[in-house]
Amino acid sequence: MAGSRVLVVDDEPTVRDVVVQYLRRDGHEVTEAVDGNQAIELLASSPPDLVVLDLMLPGVDGLEILRRLRATSDVPVIMLTALADERDRVTGLELGADDYVVKPFSPRELAARVNGVLRRSHGRDAPADDVIEHGGLRVDGRSREVYLDGRLIETTPKEFDLLAFLAAAPRQVFSRADLLREVWQSSPDWQDPATVTVHVRRIRNKIEVDPEHPRWIATVWGVGYRFEP
Repeated sequence: MAGSRVLVVDDEPTVRDVVVQYLRRDGHEVTEAVDGNQAIELLASSPPDLVVLDLMLPGVDGLEILRRLRATSDVPVIMLTALADERDRVTGLELGADDYVVKPFSPRELAARVNGVLRRSHGRDAPADDVIEHGGLRVDGRSREVYLDGRLIETTPKEFDLLAFLAAAPRQVFSRADLLREVWQSSPDWQDPATVTVHVRRIRNKIEVDPEHPRWIATVWGVGYRFEP
């Protein structure tokens, strides 16, 4: 969404300048941080609508920033990671990051990811009457809220997108590649399918009585996942 406040955190001036240029071109109000300490100060003084966060930072690193941020906020976060940092990517997703882009990346691709996450976090992709109910589970596309037996379940924007997509097509099996394409607008060619696995695990931990034996999101071994109404 144009006009959103975006915080870009990266210690490489060239990367930061290009990202800022593309995001401002799309009409966003962009603030920059050159290290982890400055990022923490800006997050407290001027809360953004989205954070673009490099994981390798001097001072406080990106994972620690994400950990602190998720203790108080569900603001969308897109991580910037090096190709070899698979462990950090998975950790970041488990901590609640919404998406990631691997360096070197296309600035246009990153801008598209930012706009997509912002659009979904503001509910722009959900029809006004998009309320899905199965048993005690309610997924409300109008408020982008999830309720289980009347209790509000806190979800990140991407967790909500994934759960809403699966719940809208009960008993239909989707591969991880399908879900990358439909929910992330991505593909296994340039995003690790483990992204889907991590998000499914996080959702199960929030809505399942026993995440090891899920009632709502079933694993179809060798294929993918399906929602059980």
